[in-house]
Amino acid sequence: MNNIFLSNESVIELLLRILNIGQGDISSSTYHVSSVVLSVSLVLFLGFLLTRITKLFKLPNVTAYILAGILIGPNVLNIIPKSFIENTDFLSDIALAFIAFSTGEFFKFDTLKKSGPKVIFITLFESLMSFVLVFVLCRFVFRIQSSFSLVLAALSSATAPASTMMTIKQTGAKGEYVNTLLEVVALDDVVALVLYSISISFCIAIESGNNHVTFAEVGLPIIYNMICLLIGFVCGFLLRFLITKKRTTDNRLIIAIAVLFLFCGICTLFGQSPLLGCMAIGAVYTNSKVADEKLFKQLNYFSPPIMLLFFVRSGMNFDFNSFKSGSEIGTLGIPLIVVAVAYFIIRIGGKYFGSFLGAAATKSNKKIRNFLGFGLIPQAGVAIGLASMGARTFIDAGYLELGTALTTIILPSSILYELIGPAMAKAGLYLSGSYSHNLDLVQPLTEALDNETAVDRLIKQIKMIEEEHRMDTSLNEDAEQAFTEAANEYENEFVVSRRQDFINRRR
Repeated sequence: MNNIFLSNESVIELLLRILNIGQGDISSSTYHVSSVVLSVSLVLFLGFLLTRITKLFKLPNVTAYILAGILIGPNVLNIIPKSFIENTDFLSDIALAFIAFSTGEFFKFDTLKKSGPKVIFITLFESLMSFVLVFVLCRFVFRIQSSFSLVLAALSSATAPASTMMTIKQTGAKGEYVNTLLEVVALDDVVALVLYSISISFCIAIESGNNHVTFAEVGLPIIYNMICLLIGFVCGFLLRFLITKKRTTDNRLIIAIAVLFLFCGICTLFGQSPLLGCMAIGAVYTNSKVADEKLFKQLNYFSPPIMLLFFVRSGMNFDFNSFKSGSEIGTLGIPLIVVAVAYFIIRIGGKYFGSFLGAAATKSNKKIRNFLGFGLIPQAGVAIGLASMGARTFIDAGYLELGTALTTIILPSSILYELIGPAMAKAGLYLSGSYSHNLDLVQPLTEALDNETAVDRLIKQIKMIEEEHRMDTSLNEDAEQAFTEAANEYENEFVVSRRQDFINRRR
């Protein structure tokens, strides 16, 4: 035990080594299994524990998860082994699969037929505006190399659908503004993936010393993504075929997860993101005759532990020493913390003014034009997932510094976006009139009668608020109800089976 407390081992590794000394040799397989299981347990427990603290400040859970990862990671408390971080990079693919499949729920063909061209136009404006502004900032103001600036700009175009959808459900908001917002949020992640695929390929080609980038180096990633999209459609039809109305709720969940994991494995094999294809799977299913919203709710109820592991692990990758030591990037030697803060501000401007100009060009109503940008600020799941995949690509290509810089810029800015994003999305919903708890804003939604007294009007407003509250409560209980019905269904099947066994034995 002479050097046991002087090593750079994590707390878990140190604990296992102490147990090893006290109880004799532990096999390498036992040591590895113990290390992984203890790490998963601590990540889940500490991630949950930190949400109890952030909840006091009304902050989203994503913020708690990322902060927990930073604290228990190798750069601060060093509780979790580096081997756990290195061997769980598949979590980003799985998390993206769940996020993308849930987003596919909003690609309903009958809705897109009515507002498709308008929504596509707004999406292109707000995505490309963010992309251009961030690229100009990084390349021409901070003098960062073009390749890395392109990757960072591509990530800026992504929006976090989870935060926006959560805010909509909590407020019970409805209307044209909400429908447009959901469609834009879903589509801009498609744009972000295409931009990211082109940018990361361009970056690797440039950094490897190729002064002339060929069409194959940039075009092949797009072709690969189109192939993944087609495979996603095939998996969507497979899901549609396997899930029939006779399937139990549990089996539907099992089949859905199996199909998503199958598709993720195929994408990982070819080094592609599962984002686009999983959206296609969700879109094919939601437009099928057997579609059931309970499946999406069950997956949303099943996914929190996976999302917690993903975000906490992302926090572990945060290089705290890069900020502490003043790490720099670009020919001007700009500190990474300055780049992160500037990225945070410029992206907000790009999202707001891009959606404003897109809505104005399509002659959308004033509320969509003025307030749509408020709902596009959150950025966590998709951006962090793509940043993790980008960092993995850089590291595999031998560019460790670029991979570290990418996650170091994206993670703290994502925390800031999650701090203000839900509040801004809620403000956009409120200002657009999509929901209201204010008595003065309820009356315009009703038909006022000429002989209506002030008391009558007050009673009508109170009833409307009570109705809105009941709707909000039912929305929050949908996921629990889906699983309750699944449990009851399983219990009934079990009772019938036991009863039949008893009858057979009596015979």
